[in-house]
Amino acid sequence: MQHQVRLKACHKCPDMTGPPVTGQAVVSPVLLLGQAPGDKEPKLQRPFAWTAGKTLFKWLESIGLDEQQVRARVYMAAVCRCFPGKKARGGDRVPSLQEVDNCRVWLKDECELIRPQLLIPVGKLAIAQYLPVNRLTEVIGQVHRIDCFGRALDCIPLPHPSGASTWHRTEPGKGLLAEALRLIGAHPAWRSIRPDMP
Repeated sequence: MQHQVRLKACHKCPDMTGPPVTGQAVVSPVLLLGQAPGDKEPKLQRPFAWTAGKTLFKWLESIGLDEQQVRARVYMAAVCRCFPGKKARGGDRVPSLQEVDNCRVWLKDECELIRPQLLIPVGKLAIAQYLPVNRLTEVIGQVHRIDCFGRALDCIPLPHPSGASTWHRTEPGKGLLAEALRLIGAHPAWRSIRPDMP
């Protein structure tokens, strides 16, 4: 895909560490949107390739697709495609508004190319690109109808599967996560890419 060749050559953000990371060039009705790659993903050249990914793929396997199937059937992108670097006190740096804006052009092109029917934003930064989010409890476990670069589609957010977060392991987060996964699993776009569905 020419789009991905151009994306992987991007050097717009001097404070980010590349190369840019993106999922496989697959036309899919489902777009999974992460926040930004961690420090391992640029070397491995695939999104959600480390600890958080193991948790995310475990969640998605519970609704019918294992990791290999997700990577082959879901278009995986991120708000920012390069590693933002570490904060002085640990943890990954939150991308700046300018860095988010620089990467928005790639997401816009992807939405126009694949025309998704279902957006799954993972984590607060990804969710906030489409929904006002003060607390995750206000947005997780619901289907939201959103505008994505001029196209209406369904959005079912997930919390970030970070091992440092307890949100998805304690109530009410645990129950809201289960409901979000149920909604994704029942969505026609997700059902259309499951191997066991007619």
